Amino acid sequence: MGTSRTRVTGLIRWLAVGLAAVLAGLPGGAWGQSEVRVGVLHSLSGTMAISEVTVKNATLLAIDEINARGGVLGHKIVPVVEDGASDPATFAQKAQKLLQQDGVVTVFGGWTSASRKAMLPVFERFKNLLWYPVQFEGNECSPNIMYSGAQPNQQILPALDWAFERGLKKIFLVGSDYVFPRTANLILKHHIQNRGGTVAGEEYVPLGGTDFSSVVNKIKAANPQVVFNTINGDSNVAFFKQMAAAGLPPTTLPVMSFSIAEQEAKAIGPRLLVGSYAAWNYFQSLPLPANARFVAAYDRKYGDGAAITDPMVHGYVDVYAWKAAAEKAGSFAPEAVRKAAVALPWMETPMGKVRFDTTQSLYQTAYVGALQATGQFKILWQSRGPIKPEPYDPLTFPGKTCRL
Repeated sequence: MGTSRTRVTGLIRWLAVGLAAVLAGLPGGAWGQSEVRVGVLHSLSGTMAISEVTVKNATLLAIDEINARGGVLGHKIVPVVEDGASDPATFAQKAQKLLQQDGVVTVFGGWTSASRKAMLPVFERFKNLLWYPVQFEGNECSPNIMYSGAQPNQQILPALDWAFERGLKKIFLVGSDYVFPRTANLILKHHIQNRGGTVAGEEYVPLGGTDFSSVVNKIKAANPQVVFNTINGDSNVAFFKQMAAAGLPPTTLPVMSFSIAEQEAKAIGPRLLVGSYAAWNYFQSLPLPANARFVAAYDRKYGDGAAITDPMVHGYVDVYAWKAAAEKAGSFAPEAVRKAAVALPWMETPMGKVRFDTTQSLYQTAYVGALQATGQFKILWQSRGPIKPEPYDPLTFPGKTCRL
């Protein structure tokens, strides 16, 4: 008897989710429906909260702005916010809740590649769409994810170009122990060696780890010219403090970071990081009118002097791209939105001109900045224009291509 009830309950739930998806695809809604739900899924607690809370904030800012201008297809956007708690399994559970129970038409969120990979099977199973706003290691291509964050050829390889142009060819690689740092460093090793450089060492610590004593000693012994840092979250606080205590502040040994932006610098303390470098596709100091408007809007909502970061802007841009794609498709149905998104024209954004290509990844400009005592980055270098994304690095993954 219990098994029969379970099957009936499951059938009813399946029918309800299917009906919600059908109704979501109707431009005018059904029975006077005037709201559309979207998921916002980020770490609001745990080691990654230092980075992700503000991405959530920027996403909500875009939703507020769009609602103030009439919403999307006549619908007010209603965000359903969930906490991934810096845990991949929790991200997967919350993604399923948003799609199955809350009936959202799309989800914005995720930071670590571990969280993205945990969510991917959920989005594939429910045939929905995740807008992922953070730089990552590439080597992935799914019709159920819009990859607005940088591919390796748009962040880590431009940083390597910058380093080699300055004669910094002996490089120590340090990162958190999960998929993004390990794959990013695999790509970096191939390119460093291919260009005649030297990998002075490669070390990893657990995500959230705080003991860098062994890593710092190995860096000191290797005597590199620069450290490439793929440590994520608040572990960076311990890393830079222990490097400074060992007589290796960034002013003595340059550090190029790929997950430290203005928000992390503010939390860690700019004085500890002054002289370090970062590579991103956006800095708050970008002198663009659209950026000035975005920063002012964020300050009005969340308080003057807030630090604005690359993933925050990507989270903000993702909402506007989803709006444009839904309006182009005349539907909230994920498949229709996905197809419309890759056909959108260039968009003027706080980070400059961007657009999605057929790999569902974003054309975007690369920048290298040096952290100042104010907590802002001085832009030292930029690519000649928006860089076409390459989901699979041809040197590391020859013959692999993205076909959707």
